[in-house]
Amino acid sequence: MQEHELWVTALLNKYLAGFANSVLSMVGLHAEHADKPWSNFVAMQILVAVLIVAGFALLKPRLSADRPGPVQQLFEIVYNFLRAQSDDVVGHGGGKYLHFFATIFFFILFCNLIGLIPSLESPTMFTPVPLGCALLAFLYYNTMGIREQGILNYLKHFAGPMWLLAPLMIPIEIFSHLGRLLSLTARLYANMFAGEQVTLVFLALFPVAVPAVFMGLHIFVAFLQAFVFTLLTMSYVSGAVSHEH
Repeated sequence: MQEHELWVTALLNKYLAGFANSVLSMVGLHAEHADKPWSNFVAMQILVAVLIVAGFALLKPRLSADRPGPVQQLFEIVYNFLRAQSDDVVGHGGGKYLHFFATIFFFILFCNLIGLIPSLESPTMFTPVPLGCALLAFLYYNTMGIREQGILNYLKHFAGPMWLLAPLMIPIEIFSHLGRLLSLTARLYANMFAGEQVTLVFLALFPVAVPAVFMGLHIFVAFLQAFVFTLLTMSYVSGAVSHEH
């Protein structure tokens, strides 16, 4: 099924098609249509990243310890919540991983919510985006585990408590870690795709009043899925860096 081209995607295809084709050729790929190498979900991710950077850039000079504004208070609530969750799940040293947890949370949240804006789509309802976030989380917690434990001690996690069980435990652990990729991807993709479709159906059937209920539900699901993804990432980091694990 050929996707309709969003206005953001159209702008990128008009002015940056050559750049996209060059990047694709560098990794041995080629766009199906050379004049339209940008996909909607890629364009939406770029827009989300720009909005996040611009939003925090505008907020930074307005930060005040004495008279915080409503936006600052909102972000402080989210920050304190994520920090508390990080300390609870990861443990005493959870704060040093907070920058990653906050980044993945806000990126997924903005990706989930941006679809509520007319003429835009949630990039998380396209499989490559949740998969990319899952791969990032997968690489991060394994990297943190190796950095904290050392590569030999970290690999011992895969062998289990007894060396005699290693031939059995190693394949199980490998499949378990790969299953995390599937779990993170499928959960985020399925929930956001279903929520988007339900909202669109009710918008078409009932243009007034009723869709507002489902848009509110969509906002709730957007926050919930961003939090669940981040919480699972915290638990994976906890297991990777824990010396008692």
